[in-house]
Amino acid sequence: MHEKPRRPSLELLRLFEVAARHGSFTLAASELGISQPAISQQVQRLEKQLGVRLFDRIHRGLTLTEDGRLLLGHVQSALALLDEGLELLSANAAHETLNVATDFAFATYRLIPTLHLFHAANPGINVNLVTGYRGMKGIETDIDVAVAFGDGQVKNGESRLLFNEEVFPVCSPALRQSLQGESTSQALARLPLLHLKAASGHQWCDWPQLFRALGIREAPASGLSSFDNYPLLIQASIAGQGVAIGWRYLVDDLLDKGLLVRLGEHNHVTSFGYYIVRPERKRRSRLAQRFIDWLEGVDKVGQDTG
Repeated sequence: MHEKPRRPSLELLRLFEVAARHGSFTLAASELGISQPAISQQVQRLEKQLGVRLFDRIHRGLTLTEDGRLLLGHVQSALALLDEGLELLSANAAHETLNVATDFAFATYRLIPTLHLFHAANPGINVNLVTGYRGMKGIETDIDVAVAFGDGQVKNGESRLLFNEEVFPVCSPALRQSLQGESTSQALARLPLLHLKAASGHQWCDWPQLFRALGIREAPASGLSSFDNYPLLIQASIAGQGVAIGWRYLVDDLLDKGLLVRLGEHNHVTSFGYYIVRPERKRRSRLAQRFIDWLEGVDKVGQDTG
């Protein structure tokens, strides 16, 4: 009769999951706070117990074998169930905290104005906003949900489109009133342009891209003012200091209030957008899903009225 393999400890399976998720013993050791040799030895111990090879060691990291991929799926499902059970045990706590990461622009113009609605519907959940978050590649381990700008490609997680990038020029009402029958192209060639200094590798639409989309052959002026923070740039535009690139779903409320007005009617839609990003396996998954459902519901209302 075939003897069943001895059941590995939960700690060994957890080490395997972290190593498989990162594809690297070094990165797994960094997450767990132990040494790289210790991770390697424990994985070898697990392979010996199971009698199968779980990883192929390659020059730049690890790849899962067929047996490794099979085990990983079951281990992640089991750990997710365990986390869910632990979460239910702590559900009676007075407050639970959800860590939500996004950039300054989305936090300022989409989350903060409506976050009180989430708190009203979920009085037992605290939302900890982590701003300054710029990318979709590699979500910090303490983040439960991220709202990130990009192409939707994310490592070690799943993403769902919230809304596409849709842009157009905006300025203060007074600045637009100063135009005397000028076309949008003529106005953009003459008026000061406010520039966003994005981090290296950014994907936001910039003035050269928008000029091409609008069919303007001249290169955009460099401008006297540039900002590394979109809300500050928008405040400068409200103050009449120049023309900004307005992102629909971020500046809609400012347009409704008359603080900003559009220059022209053309919208430029790119292949990028804001995505809800959720790591593969996180504690507080029930709370995270509740926040995601709320966020999509609030945004759907905004798009229907936009």
